[in-house]
Formats: sequence, structure tokens, C-alpha cells
Amino acid sequence: MYSQARYKNFIQRIAIVSYQRLMQVFPSIFGICIFLISWHFLSLRPDTSLPSPLAVINNTWDLIKDPFFYKGGNNKGFFWLILASLKRVVVGYLLATLIGIPIGFIISLNSFCRKAIDPLIQLLRPVAPLAWLPLAQAVFLKPNPSAIFVICITAIWPIILNTALGVKLVPKDYRNVSKLLGLSPLENFYKILLPATLPYIFTGLRIAIGLSWLAVVAAEMLLSDDGIGFFIVDAYNNANIHEMILAIVYLGAVGLVLDKIMSYISEKVTPQE
Repeated sequence: MYSQARYKNFIQRIAIVSYQRLMQVFPSIFGICIFLISWHFLSLRPDTSLPSPLAVINNTWDLIKDPFFYKGGNNKGFFWLILASLKRVVVGYLLATLIGIPIGFIISLNSFCRKAIDPLIQLLRPVAPLAWLPLAQAVFLKPNPSAIFVICITAIWPIILNTALGVKLVPKDYRNVSKLLGLSPLENFYKILLPATLPYIFTGLRIAIGLSWLAVVAAEMLLSDDGIGFFIVDAYNNANIHEMILAIVYLGAVGLVLDKIMSYISEKVTPQE
């Protein structure tokens, strides 16, 4: 009887845990199902060339089942296309981070620098990534550096602004403690300013990674002969809407993964209340 009761309790615990996990993922599954059903019904309209989800899968199955194939030139799987795009994103994003965070601190701590730099930020920040492409190509001449520049200039603004906001919102009590302890400017930065500003910095970094992924696609559409952006343009030129849709799905999936990675790093690095 005792073993039967233990077995029954064990089964009940498994059932409860399974139910709780199902309830956690059910809204996401429900939303995806609604999206796919809506897409399917839109594809049934006689005046549209939009393929159904099943048609996209059937016509691109070779690309789905083997994303690692490489047959030379541009005949390669999505893994290599995404990898080429990610390499550009990493370089441009790191440059934006290395430049943007110091600028954010400088314009918050020095009024002269803030007055000098803020008009430039407000002037250049609204410029769309595509508008930078001709200038980048004229300056750098080669496609890859031009694409990296576009990524950097697109991603840098949220990093600067969120870093500056974080420094501005550091509580006065923290500054008073720094003065009472007689901390040097360097100690004040590492022990007071940086820890208090980290949540804002990572908010900017999280926004910037999404903008970087957006910018690389725009740049590759016009400047590159490789990457996911180039694949979309090539599919469009060949009137292959099935491959275009598959590429968009991959774009969204990679963007989601990048955002989750930044969210995870932020939770581990920033101080928890």
C-alpha cells in the first residue's frame, strides 16, 4: 500500500508539472496556430500569389532538410548564409558597443561634450540604414566594410542613448556615498556608475542587436554577394516566393535567438534587486 501511494503521488506530481509546462507554452502555440491558419486562408484567395505554409515547406524541403550543404559559389545551405551575415553583425555590433558606451558616459558626465555631440546624435539618429549605403560604399569602396559600417551606425544610437540615460538616473545617494568614501574618479566609475548603469546599457545592447540584424539584411541586399539578405534578393529576382518566405522565417528565428541570448546575458550580468 505504501509503495502504491508513493507511485500515485509520483504520477500526480508528473501530471501537475506537465500541465504547468503546457500552460506556459500554450499561448505561444495558440498564437502560431492562428497565424498559420490566417496565412493559409489568405493563400486561398484567387487574386494572390501567396503560397500556403504547406506549399512553402514542400517547395523548399531540400533547403530545410539540409541547411549545411555547400556546392561552391552561392549554391549553399542556410547555415552558411546565416553564418556570413552573423560575421558582419558581430563586427559591426562590437564596434557600435565599443564606441557607443564610452560616448554615452562622456555626454552624461561632461556638459560641454553633451552640447557638442547631442545635435549630431539627433541629426544622424533618424537616418534609415538604406540611406547610409551609398555613402558607405563611396567611402569604403568595398562591400564588406560598407556593410559593417551600416550595421555599426544603425546599432550605435540605442547604445549611446540608453547608456546616457542610465548615468543620468543614477540615484543621488550613490553619488553622495562615493563622496563620503573619498573614491577616486576611476573607483567611482567601476564601483558606483558602472554597476548602477548596467541595466540601461544592456537594454540598449538588446535593442541594438535587433537593429544590427535588420541592418545587415538591408546592406546585403544591395552590397553583398553572400548572406541571407543576398539570398532574399536572389530569390526575388528569380520570382521564387517560396524561398523568400523561408528566408524570412529564418531571419525571424535568428533574430529571436539573438534577443534571447542578450536577455540571458543581461540577467546574469546586471545586479538583481
